[in-house]
Amino acid sequence: MADPKGFLTTDKQLAERRPVDVRLRDWNEVYVERSLLPIISKQAGRCMDCGIPFCHNGCPLGNLVPEWNDLAYRDDWKGAIERLHATNNFPEFTGRLCPAPCESACVLGINQDAVTIKNVEVTIIDKAWDRGGVTPQIPERLSGKTVAVVGSGPAGLAAAQQLTRAGHTVVVYERADRVGGLLRYGIPEFKMEKRHINRRIEQMRAEGTRFRTGVHVGEDITGQQLRERFDAVVVAAGATTARDLPVPGRELKGIHQAMEYLPLANKVQEGDFVESPISAKGKHVIVIGGGDTGADCLGTALRQGAASVTQLEIMPRPSEDRPAHQPWPTMPMTYKVTSAHEEGGERVYAVNTTHFTGDEDGNVQELHLVEVEFRDGRFEPVPGTERSLPAQLVTLAMGFTGTDVKNGLVEQLGVDLDARGNIARDGKFGTSADGVYVCGDAGRGQSLIVWAIAEGRSAAAAVDKYLGGKTALPAPIRPTDRPLVV
Repeated sequence: MADPKGFLTTDKQLAERRPVDVRLRDWNEVYVERSLLPIISKQAGRCMDCGIPFCHNGCPLGNLVPEWNDLAYRDDWKGAIERLHATNNFPEFTGRLCPAPCESACVLGINQDAVTIKNVEVTIIDKAWDRGGVTPQIPERLSGKTVAVVGSGPAGLAAAQQLTRAGHTVVVYERADRVGGLLRYGIPEFKMEKRHINRRIEQMRAEGTRFRTGVHVGEDITGQQLRERFDAVVVAAGATTARDLPVPGRELKGIHQAMEYLPLANKVQEGDFVESPISAKGKHVIVIGGGDTGADCLGTALRQGAASVTQLEIMPRPSEDRPAHQPWPTMPMTYKVTSAHEEGGERVYAVNTTHFTGDEDGNVQELHLVEVEFRDGRFEPVPGTERSLPAQLVTLAMGFTGTDVKNGLVEQLGVDLDARGNIARDGKFGTSADGVYVCGDAGRGQSLIVWAIAEGRSAAAAVDKYLGGKTALPAPIRPTDRPLVV
């Protein structure tokens, strides 16, 4: 193990965030650059190298956490990145965006602060990039087989990189103008600067992966054409059909889905706009939805100069301690304060929107809500608690209901859907159409980035075996697996 007494002698220490008044003036990542380097070895030394490392099960990728903790503790950064890359194609993504179910499963977390696994992970990969330790892995020979990957989010990118390294010719189709899926246009710059995506794409290009942006599969090219041109197809299109709010006044101007609002803010950072076409500047903003996407809307609105931001959540306020019905090593639903919540705004729990009202020009002006209680399996309004809030911009961040390719590509490929509206697949990620595979949210439903990468790697192994009869690619999960942590 790293330091046999580390968990007894070293207190938990997290990465330092930049002051709120400073970071609200820009869109850079909220953390002080390299703030952890002086302390990361000691933090890695808190790992106990458990006989049964539950962090492995907590992580869908099966990251070898104790191994790279030990190597980081010993300042063997070359060895650490080799062990980290052995299970994770993109640790700079997960180290910034994953909610860290591995930390919830950490054995140390039973009675004290868990190991800061994410901080160690992101430091290992950042040091590897800085030292030139991330290089293209070009296959020794080509198989002569071709694969189309639909979607360039984390699942599609992981599948594409694995299949390219196995020697297949891989083309990734992305309907947006840039590669990255929701990593590019759904994650604000202050959570992950897009330079991290750009340099991974350059690595993948050097390895041989080809990218076709601005191509809407199902319209610009059909599913039948993909099947004719390629030996296999991997659908990794995500689950981007947003959950709507069917209440009176929904049609008013100024009410937008989060994925209508957030991408435009990112496009400003890419230089496409001087100012976002949907801006919170000077407006009273309401964010409906208390999850990570809602927090992204909150941080974005604050940086755009909103007059006020209120985030609404239908569920009651979570407890700060682990609930009894969510014992270790599950990932508990506890009260979280993200970097965006530190920056301002108000959170209101246990309320439901009843309707919107607007002005004579059809612009939203007020949101009307009522407090609710959960009784008999449903949320019931509490009489006498009705009130209204000023609202000149409303973003809906209530999650997603399934993949939006089902109106075109699904029919063209001839694949079936499951009961939840996702693309159905067997235990090897295969769909009902021969040679067509699915991974990530398109088959699983809305989930975590770490699950997307794990499914992309696993689907790549299944495709590699389909094309060549055998595979040496790792397959961390099967679609029938259910996470130890939810």
